[in-house]
Amino acid sequence: MCCPSDVLIPDPIHPGHSQHLQLCCLQLLAIDCVVGSWGAWSLCTSKCGVGSTERSRQVSVPPRNGGAPCPDLRQRRGCYGNAAVCSAAKEVAKILPDSFKRNFKDPWRRPHMMIKEEKASYCVYLRVKQASSACKLKLWSAQLVRERLICAECQSDAMSKSDRCEGDGLKNIRTFWAAASAPGCQGSWVRESSSEHCRCPPYSVLYV
Repeated sequence: MCCPSDVLIPDPIHPGHSQHLQLCCLQLLAIDCVVGSWGAWSLCTSKCGVGSTERSRQVSVPPRNGGAPCPDLRQRRGCYGNAAVCSAAKEVAKILPDSFKRNFKDPWRRPHMMIKEEKASYCVYLRVKQASSACKLKLWSAQLVRERLICAECQSDAMSKSDRCEGDGLKNIRTFWAAASAPGCQGSWVRESSSEHCRCPPYSVLYV
């Protein structure tokens, strides 16, 4: 917009006199920021338990010439994941050192007793995320330290009717474990991978 104003300056033609000069200044219009509508909330970051979800919106018109700045473009809130796999995530794995491997013949078995079908073992590789101080009291459980990759073997005798060991974990989800022969030794880990028809190397652990 134009705003006229008068400025008094010396007259170069008539010394000792002055003349009025009208100036016009241009004043830019301030433009406030305009944003669009909020998008949908994202999926909960945790399939099981406490996590977070967020949503965002885009700038339609950026602020100019001193206009009002843009409001928040991202929002986050808490959520609680409860997917179908969560029941397995609540299981606590009970473990023992691999020195307890049941590879011996039972001297008390009678010929007429039903022999349990032997199923192939499988291995689960888990990254320890937390371990209590009590784990340091036993030689085998002292290896259960944060960020160490542990091989846990599920043998036939420890399998449930679903042909898996209780508490064998869920991929990329933190689950919990407890050492059966080390009182107070417990913690959490995250399953990274698994192998069928597998035997863990020495100094590993077994599911009970």
